[in-house]
Amino acid sequence: MDEKAEFAERLKSAMLAAGYEPRPGVLEKGFNTHYWGRAITFQAVSRWLRGLSIPEQDKLVVLAEWLGVEPQELRYGAGVTASAKNKKKRWDDAVTGPEREVLQDYLTLPAPQRKTIREIIQTYVKANASNK
Repeated sequence: MDEKAEFAERLKSAMLAAGYEPRPGVLEKGFNTHYWGRAITFQAVSRWLRGLSIPEQDKLVVLAEWLGVEPQELRYGAGVTASAKNKKKRWDDAVTGPEREVLQDYLTLPAPQRKTIREIIQTYVKANASNK
């Protein structure tokens, strides 16, 4: 199955889960009620549901908010969300206590000072690698 068809299946599932029948007329009316830009046509939403196109990012965000799902999950599937959560968990598990405080302090510094700190750290890493 190609990317557009997979998106169409996720869109249909999200509509059903939110209590909407996955039909172009329902999608057109519901989407346009929530979208702040120029109204989307029946043909455009029909193409989304048939797996012929994928909406642009601004429209995808509105769809996701309306249907109560995460935009990245609607666009790419649950696997992407799970992967991101796993990476965050690994980071949270690895960075604790004093290291976390230092990183939080680092993020409050102005960009030129952050650059200097990065260069210092990279110098230490290179020196440590050459000592092995």
